[in-house]
Amino acid sequence: MTQPKTARIALNRPLRRLFDYRIPDALELTPGQRVKVPFGRQTLTGLVVETGVQPPEGVTLKPIQAALEPWAALPENTFRLLTWASDYYQHPLGECLFTALPPALRRGRPAALKPDEQWQTTATEAALPANAHRQVALFNTIKATPGITTSALVQSGYSRAQIRSLEQKELIQQGATSNAQPHIPETALPAPILSSAQQEAAGELPEDIKQFSASLLFGITGSGKTELYLHYLKTRLQHDEQALVLVPEINLTPQTVARFRRYFGNRIQVWHSALNDGERLSTWLKIRNGDPIILIGTRSAVLLPFINLRTIIVDEEHDSSYKQGEGFRYSGRDVAVYRAHLNQCPVILGSATPSLESWHNASQGKYNLARLEQRAGNAKPPELTLLDIRSRPLEAGLARPALTAIKETLDRGEQALVFVNRRGFAPIMMCFDCGHMEECPRCDTRLTYHRRDRAMRCHHCDYQAAATHTCPKCKSENFKPVGQGTERTEETLAEQFPDTPIVRVDRDSTQRKGSIQAILKKVNSGEPCILVGTQMLAKGHDFPNVTLVTVVNADGGLFSVDFRAPEQMVQTLLQVSGRAGRGDKPGKVLIQTCHSDHPLLNALCQGNYPAIADQLLAERESGQLPPFRAMAILRAEADTMQNSLQLLDSLKPMASTPGVEVWGPLPAVIARKADRHRAQLILVSDHRKQLNRLLTYLCQHLDQTKLPSSTKWMVDVDPQETG
Repeated sequence: MTQPKTARIALNRPLRRLFDYRIPDALELTPGQRVKVPFGRQTLTGLVVETGVQPPEGVTLKPIQAALEPWAALPENTFRLLTWASDYYQHPLGECLFTALPPALRRGRPAALKPDEQWQTTATEAALPANAHRQVALFNTIKATPGITTSALVQSGYSRAQIRSLEQKELIQQGATSNAQPHIPETALPAPILSSAQQEAAGELPEDIKQFSASLLFGITGSGKTELYLHYLKTRLQHDEQALVLVPEINLTPQTVARFRRYFGNRIQVWHSALNDGERLSTWLKIRNGDPIILIGTRSAVLLPFINLRTIIVDEEHDSSYKQGEGFRYSGRDVAVYRAHLNQCPVILGSATPSLESWHNASQGKYNLARLEQRAGNAKPPELTLLDIRSRPLEAGLARPALTAIKETLDRGEQALVFVNRRGFAPIMMCFDCGHMEECPRCDTRLTYHRRDRAMRCHHCDYQAAATHTCPKCKSENFKPVGQGTERTEETLAEQFPDTPIVRVDRDSTQRKGSIQAILKKVNSGEPCILVGTQMLAKGHDFPNVTLVTVVNADGGLFSVDFRAPEQMVQTLLQVSGRAGRGDKPGKVLIQTCHSDHPLLNALCQGNYPAIADQLLAERESGQLPPFRAMAILRAEADTMQNSLQLLDSLKPMASTPGVEVWGPLPAVIARKADRHRAQLILVSDHRKQLNRLLTYLCQHLDQTKLPSSTKWMVDVDPQETG
């Protein structure tokens, strides 16, 4: 009797195991292929992990129902990458593999697109209101390009709602014409001309894009790193090859895409969480089919099934947004380096403030180091000054010298940026009679007052309640906001400068689709205005007419319990400072602080990041902290702190092995979050492989242990937050 063919299948479930199925005789399968399989009473989409496995004795396997495509959705390199990531980050293989599929394919949809609609006009002129500028422009675009597709119009910045609106008005209709043009013609600017400093840095980047190399491009803010990326791709990448450009935030994507499209036209595609299912499927298919695209995307783009990937660029490589904060907790930057190794292609990590891990790798010779320490054009680095605010009266957190500097900047017809790293109106509402402070009922944090919405909100669990003007405890009317948020600073500046537009940029003001583009357009017009914003403003934006940056409070990272806080504070302050003086006009930065004598802040004012990085690395080495040792955190959360600590206490003896140091267990800094009590066990080791083996053993033990349904656990390898 012949042995039945069998396959091991991964399912999109949080289970650290795979499932064996029988392969019907007529079916041929390869790893990475999508299949339909019975699972209990359901039919699920699975991914083939391996074939020809030996099933357990005496077990009758259920048959695979069908292969969804005759080809592997995940090609070999992508499959190997995700298998490695599953092992390294200690996450179930099934969930890791399915992360590389768009939502439509995870649900079992066909790996094919619906035919793209093509459009033509039905009238010679558009009878539209005079203020309907976008619809008029859309009509004229379709009129000039009969047969243009919906996807091409969306790619050009029009919305599907605008297209439907013209169709409902019977100004356009579907239908191809003899001179149909499915794509907008490509622009093909030659490679940008580099300055002598940029040419020198470019000479340090790898010539050969068909072998692995890792390079750290240390370029100060405003030095033209993007021009270097463009030049590198334009001069190295062949017309049939793919490239990946990672950016940390979705709000940076439109600006980056616009610059890249000027040089590469329709080769540029995007990948981020704001795309709908159809757009994601379309881009995924182009990548999987080997189309010669250059993909600009956020961290998950690194997991996609590239066929001919020849260059990876990670912009702002230091940014903590590259680390996934829940579920599959991978680092997009670190996975990009391993992906380049698998694909035998170069990876370029660019930043004005490199992470200490990357800086250490460069100093150890593991990465090539390219330096770009001169601003592009005639721009000069901004002048950084500490403004001591001890004993000074403040208006919404701003000292009088800062307000005077803003006024002088506006009088010169220039723009100012005020950096406040808290959204909302005020972080605390406090009664000045009884001392009561409004706290979140679900977390160990205080509620933030949002005056515009008259709401009290928790920025950790999204709890919200209506704001009141009297103290909930003693009914006093002396219930006031304390501290500064972006809304409060915006309001104060509007009172101080009533004739000047105030542009607020934070998560609340950029929620609507297209809002960040509208904000950037207003600022890039060059008209005098004041930008008020959080870290969103510190990342990669180019505002040529911003000549003054004021940092409301720089002291947050000086005394944190997290060992990464000083590094992150320096990076944020230098990044936001880099928004000043990027054009021909000189820039100035005022950093308000209560600790103007602090050595770290004084070193910051010299603008010499390499010296600061070396100093911080020396401190990390003396404390035997990453990157000098490997670190992982076992986190537990339950309905009581006792249950969380009890689980970790039971694991501590198992974790205490030679070569591994164990800290804790201890409650997290925010011990209660969304009514869940959180604790953690920190593991550090000189040997990463030894730590990985220990984590695998602990995860297997926990999988086989019956825990209360209210108790959850997770592993965070190379954590970015230790609190």
